[in-house]
Amino acid sequence: MKFCTSCGSVVIRQIPAGDDRERFVCTSCEFIHYSNPRIIVGCVPIHEGRVLLCKRAIEPRRNYWTLPAGFMENGETTPEGAARETWEEARGRVSNLELYRIFDVPSISQVYMFYRCELDGGVYGVGPESLESGLFPEEDIPWDQIAFPVVYETLQEYFNDARAEHFPVRVSTVERRPRRP
Repeated sequence: MKFCTSCGSVVIRQIPAGDDRERFVCTSCEFIHYSNPRIIVGCVPIHEGRVLLCKRAIEPRRNYWTLPAGFMENGETTPEGAARETWEEARGRVSNLELYRIFDVPSISQVYMFYRCELDGGVYGVGPESLESGLFPEEDIPWDQIAFPVVYETLQEYFNDARAEHFPVRVSTVERRPRRP
């Protein structure tokens, strides 16, 4: 951030009085600009034991498969955002959303929330951010072409939980992996 969104003056990083970390502070009006984590919401849409996946048409990870998910919008609840993303990416309507998986990813300031749900009527299509979409049984999941580690883990847990017929809500932290030389 370089300029204040309130008055347009230059901002600097400093610790405001009464705070414990650096923030962007306007040099003129002294407005404090907070930078907070982004929330990504998505679904694990199920129809007759199969999971709806989308092949990404955009970066990052273009041409890789993912669950329908994306950034939460202002003014919506997390289930509303997850359902909206499923419509936008896979033209699927979902119901009976139940919180299923939360990942905290502090290294990139993101929180992922996935909802297990029903794909209404098994109807889906292809949205503007997807190249294709499809319903996959476990044995046909393109495991080596899954876009993100949190999606891979969520899918593995879902199929294990489905066999056990028990779907606990899990919360975990994704630690930063060291870069390879």
